[in-house]
Amino acid sequence: MVVGEPDTGERPAASPVGPPATGPLEKNELRALDVIRRFGTVGALFLALGSLGAGAAPVLNPVQDIPVLRLFSRIPTVSLAIAFTGMGMLVIGWLMLGRFARPGRARLVSRAQLTRTLVMWLTPLMFIPPLFSRDVYSYLAQSEIVHRGMDPYALGPAQALGVGDPLTSGVSNMWRETPAPYGPLFLKLGSWISGIVGDDIVAGVLLQRAMALVGVVLIIWALPRLARRFGVEPATALWLGAANPLVLFHLVAGAHNEALGIGLMVAGLELGIRRLPVRVAGDTPPPLARGEILFIVLGAVVITLGAAVKINAMIALGFFGVMIARRWHGRLADLLKACALMSAVFAVVMVALCYGTGLGFGWVGALGTPGLVRSWISPTAELANLGGVLGIALGLGNHTDALVSIVQTAGTIVAALITLKFLWDSFRWRYRPIIGLGVSLGAFMMLHVAMQPWWLLWAVIPLAAAAGTSRFRVAAMIVSAVVAFLVAPPGSSFDGRAYVPLQAYLAALVVVVIALLVVRRTAPMLLKRDAKPVT
Repeated sequence: MVVGEPDTGERPAASPVGPPATGPLEKNELRALDVIRRFGTVGALFLALGSLGAGAAPVLNPVQDIPVLRLFSRIPTVSLAIAFTGMGMLVIGWLMLGRFARPGRARLVSRAQLTRTLVMWLTPLMFIPPLFSRDVYSYLAQSEIVHRGMDPYALGPAQALGVGDPLTSGVSNMWRETPAPYGPLFLKLGSWISGIVGDDIVAGVLLQRAMALVGVVLIIWALPRLARRFGVEPATALWLGAANPLVLFHLVAGAHNEALGIGLMVAGLELGIRRLPVRVAGDTPPPLARGEILFIVLGAVVITLGAAVKINAMIALGFFGVMIARRWHGRLADLLKACALMSAVFAVVMVALCYGTGLGFGWVGALGTPGLVRSWISPTAELANLGGVLGIALGLGNHTDALVSIVQTAGTIVAALITLKFLWDSFRWRYRPIIGLGVSLGAFMMLHVAMQPWWLLWAVIPLAAAAGTSRFRVAAMIVSAVVAFLVAPPGSSFDGRAYVPLQAYLAALVVVVIALLVVRRTAPMLLKRDAKPVT
């Protein structure tokens, strides 16, 4: 099992169980890669155009004042069809790109080629209205509360800013009177944005997206380096973790703060294990390398910064502690020392942030705010809804609200038990700690009543760096491709107008089929079954 890298040179060490060497793409494959890039870029442009009329636009939509572009907001169903077309082309482009990033293949796309492709796809999404949810407007309003010197963990936007404030008007109705569930670092950064843009919502959205892009850049930087240490093809990890449609749709286009939280988490792991030696079970640990403790502390600090954005990143400290304990001597005493070190760093950094930002610890009590949502894709929420329906059918009354609370508590306990199991099993060398991290984060996300599609990235991204099996890759690919379509671009459920997304989907399907016919003509190999991977 791989823990880190030796202290010889700056180049990260490869895993002792690393994949075989691969060659560059051949000429016909490079032509096919160019087709994939153009296919996905056109899809991103479609999605960008569709967002002008089908995005989660602000109440005072500035697009309405721009000739030609304002046409899209007046034909919302057509705009939705254009957006769905873009989504379909991006997902299909990602799937086609995956054939050149498949582990075991004789020739793989390089990390630089994949990064350039990703940049081409995400660039059109950097300057568009928010997509798939209105959360970014909550970020702006809560950040303004901090900027005005009020407590975002005690007051909602409507209470602190007033219902008539332009920033409050963009917030979804259910979040206008709820406290912020985000960490002090994120809201302090947001308050600086508020100080720059004031009530200019467009500029605020763009700067919030820029902050999310910092997280995406951290993911792109850390993933291939982690993958090399854990014996996974860097291109495979980048394809699954960074070029994932959920990243493009929700972290970039949606500007969700998960981007910064996950980015800091994986960057912290990469920094923390940078000076740790590569070890397998049973070998004798070498002496401490130069700078090893410094990088361990630095990694823990960066992970804690991620937790100060979204608390989920805190779980990474536990598995990082396991990596350190296994590196030292793998004894229980080493595990306790590592846990004490991680706890001390977390406590010092978090206390400094909470008091340094002036926000205190009120955010801890507001962490339950997302639980007010019952997501239809959440297994626990659907279980509670089913229980409520059965109660009504049996004449026992509607106890859905009580069941939601019970099921959420049970789900949290189950996820905590799963985490403890994987912490212990990772310490005993049964799993790689980073795999345990991905599984544990996945359990917490999937067993939450408010689970959203982008939450799955907390599990997918760390697993992409270490789980190199074809079974996981195929499962993650299918789940990502399907979940990418579960939320419409406006972030609306279209209650009472279910025919609108249906019509848009059908129109988009026609355009995507035509686009695939063009691909079949220009690069037929992309729509044929690839050769059997080299074993």
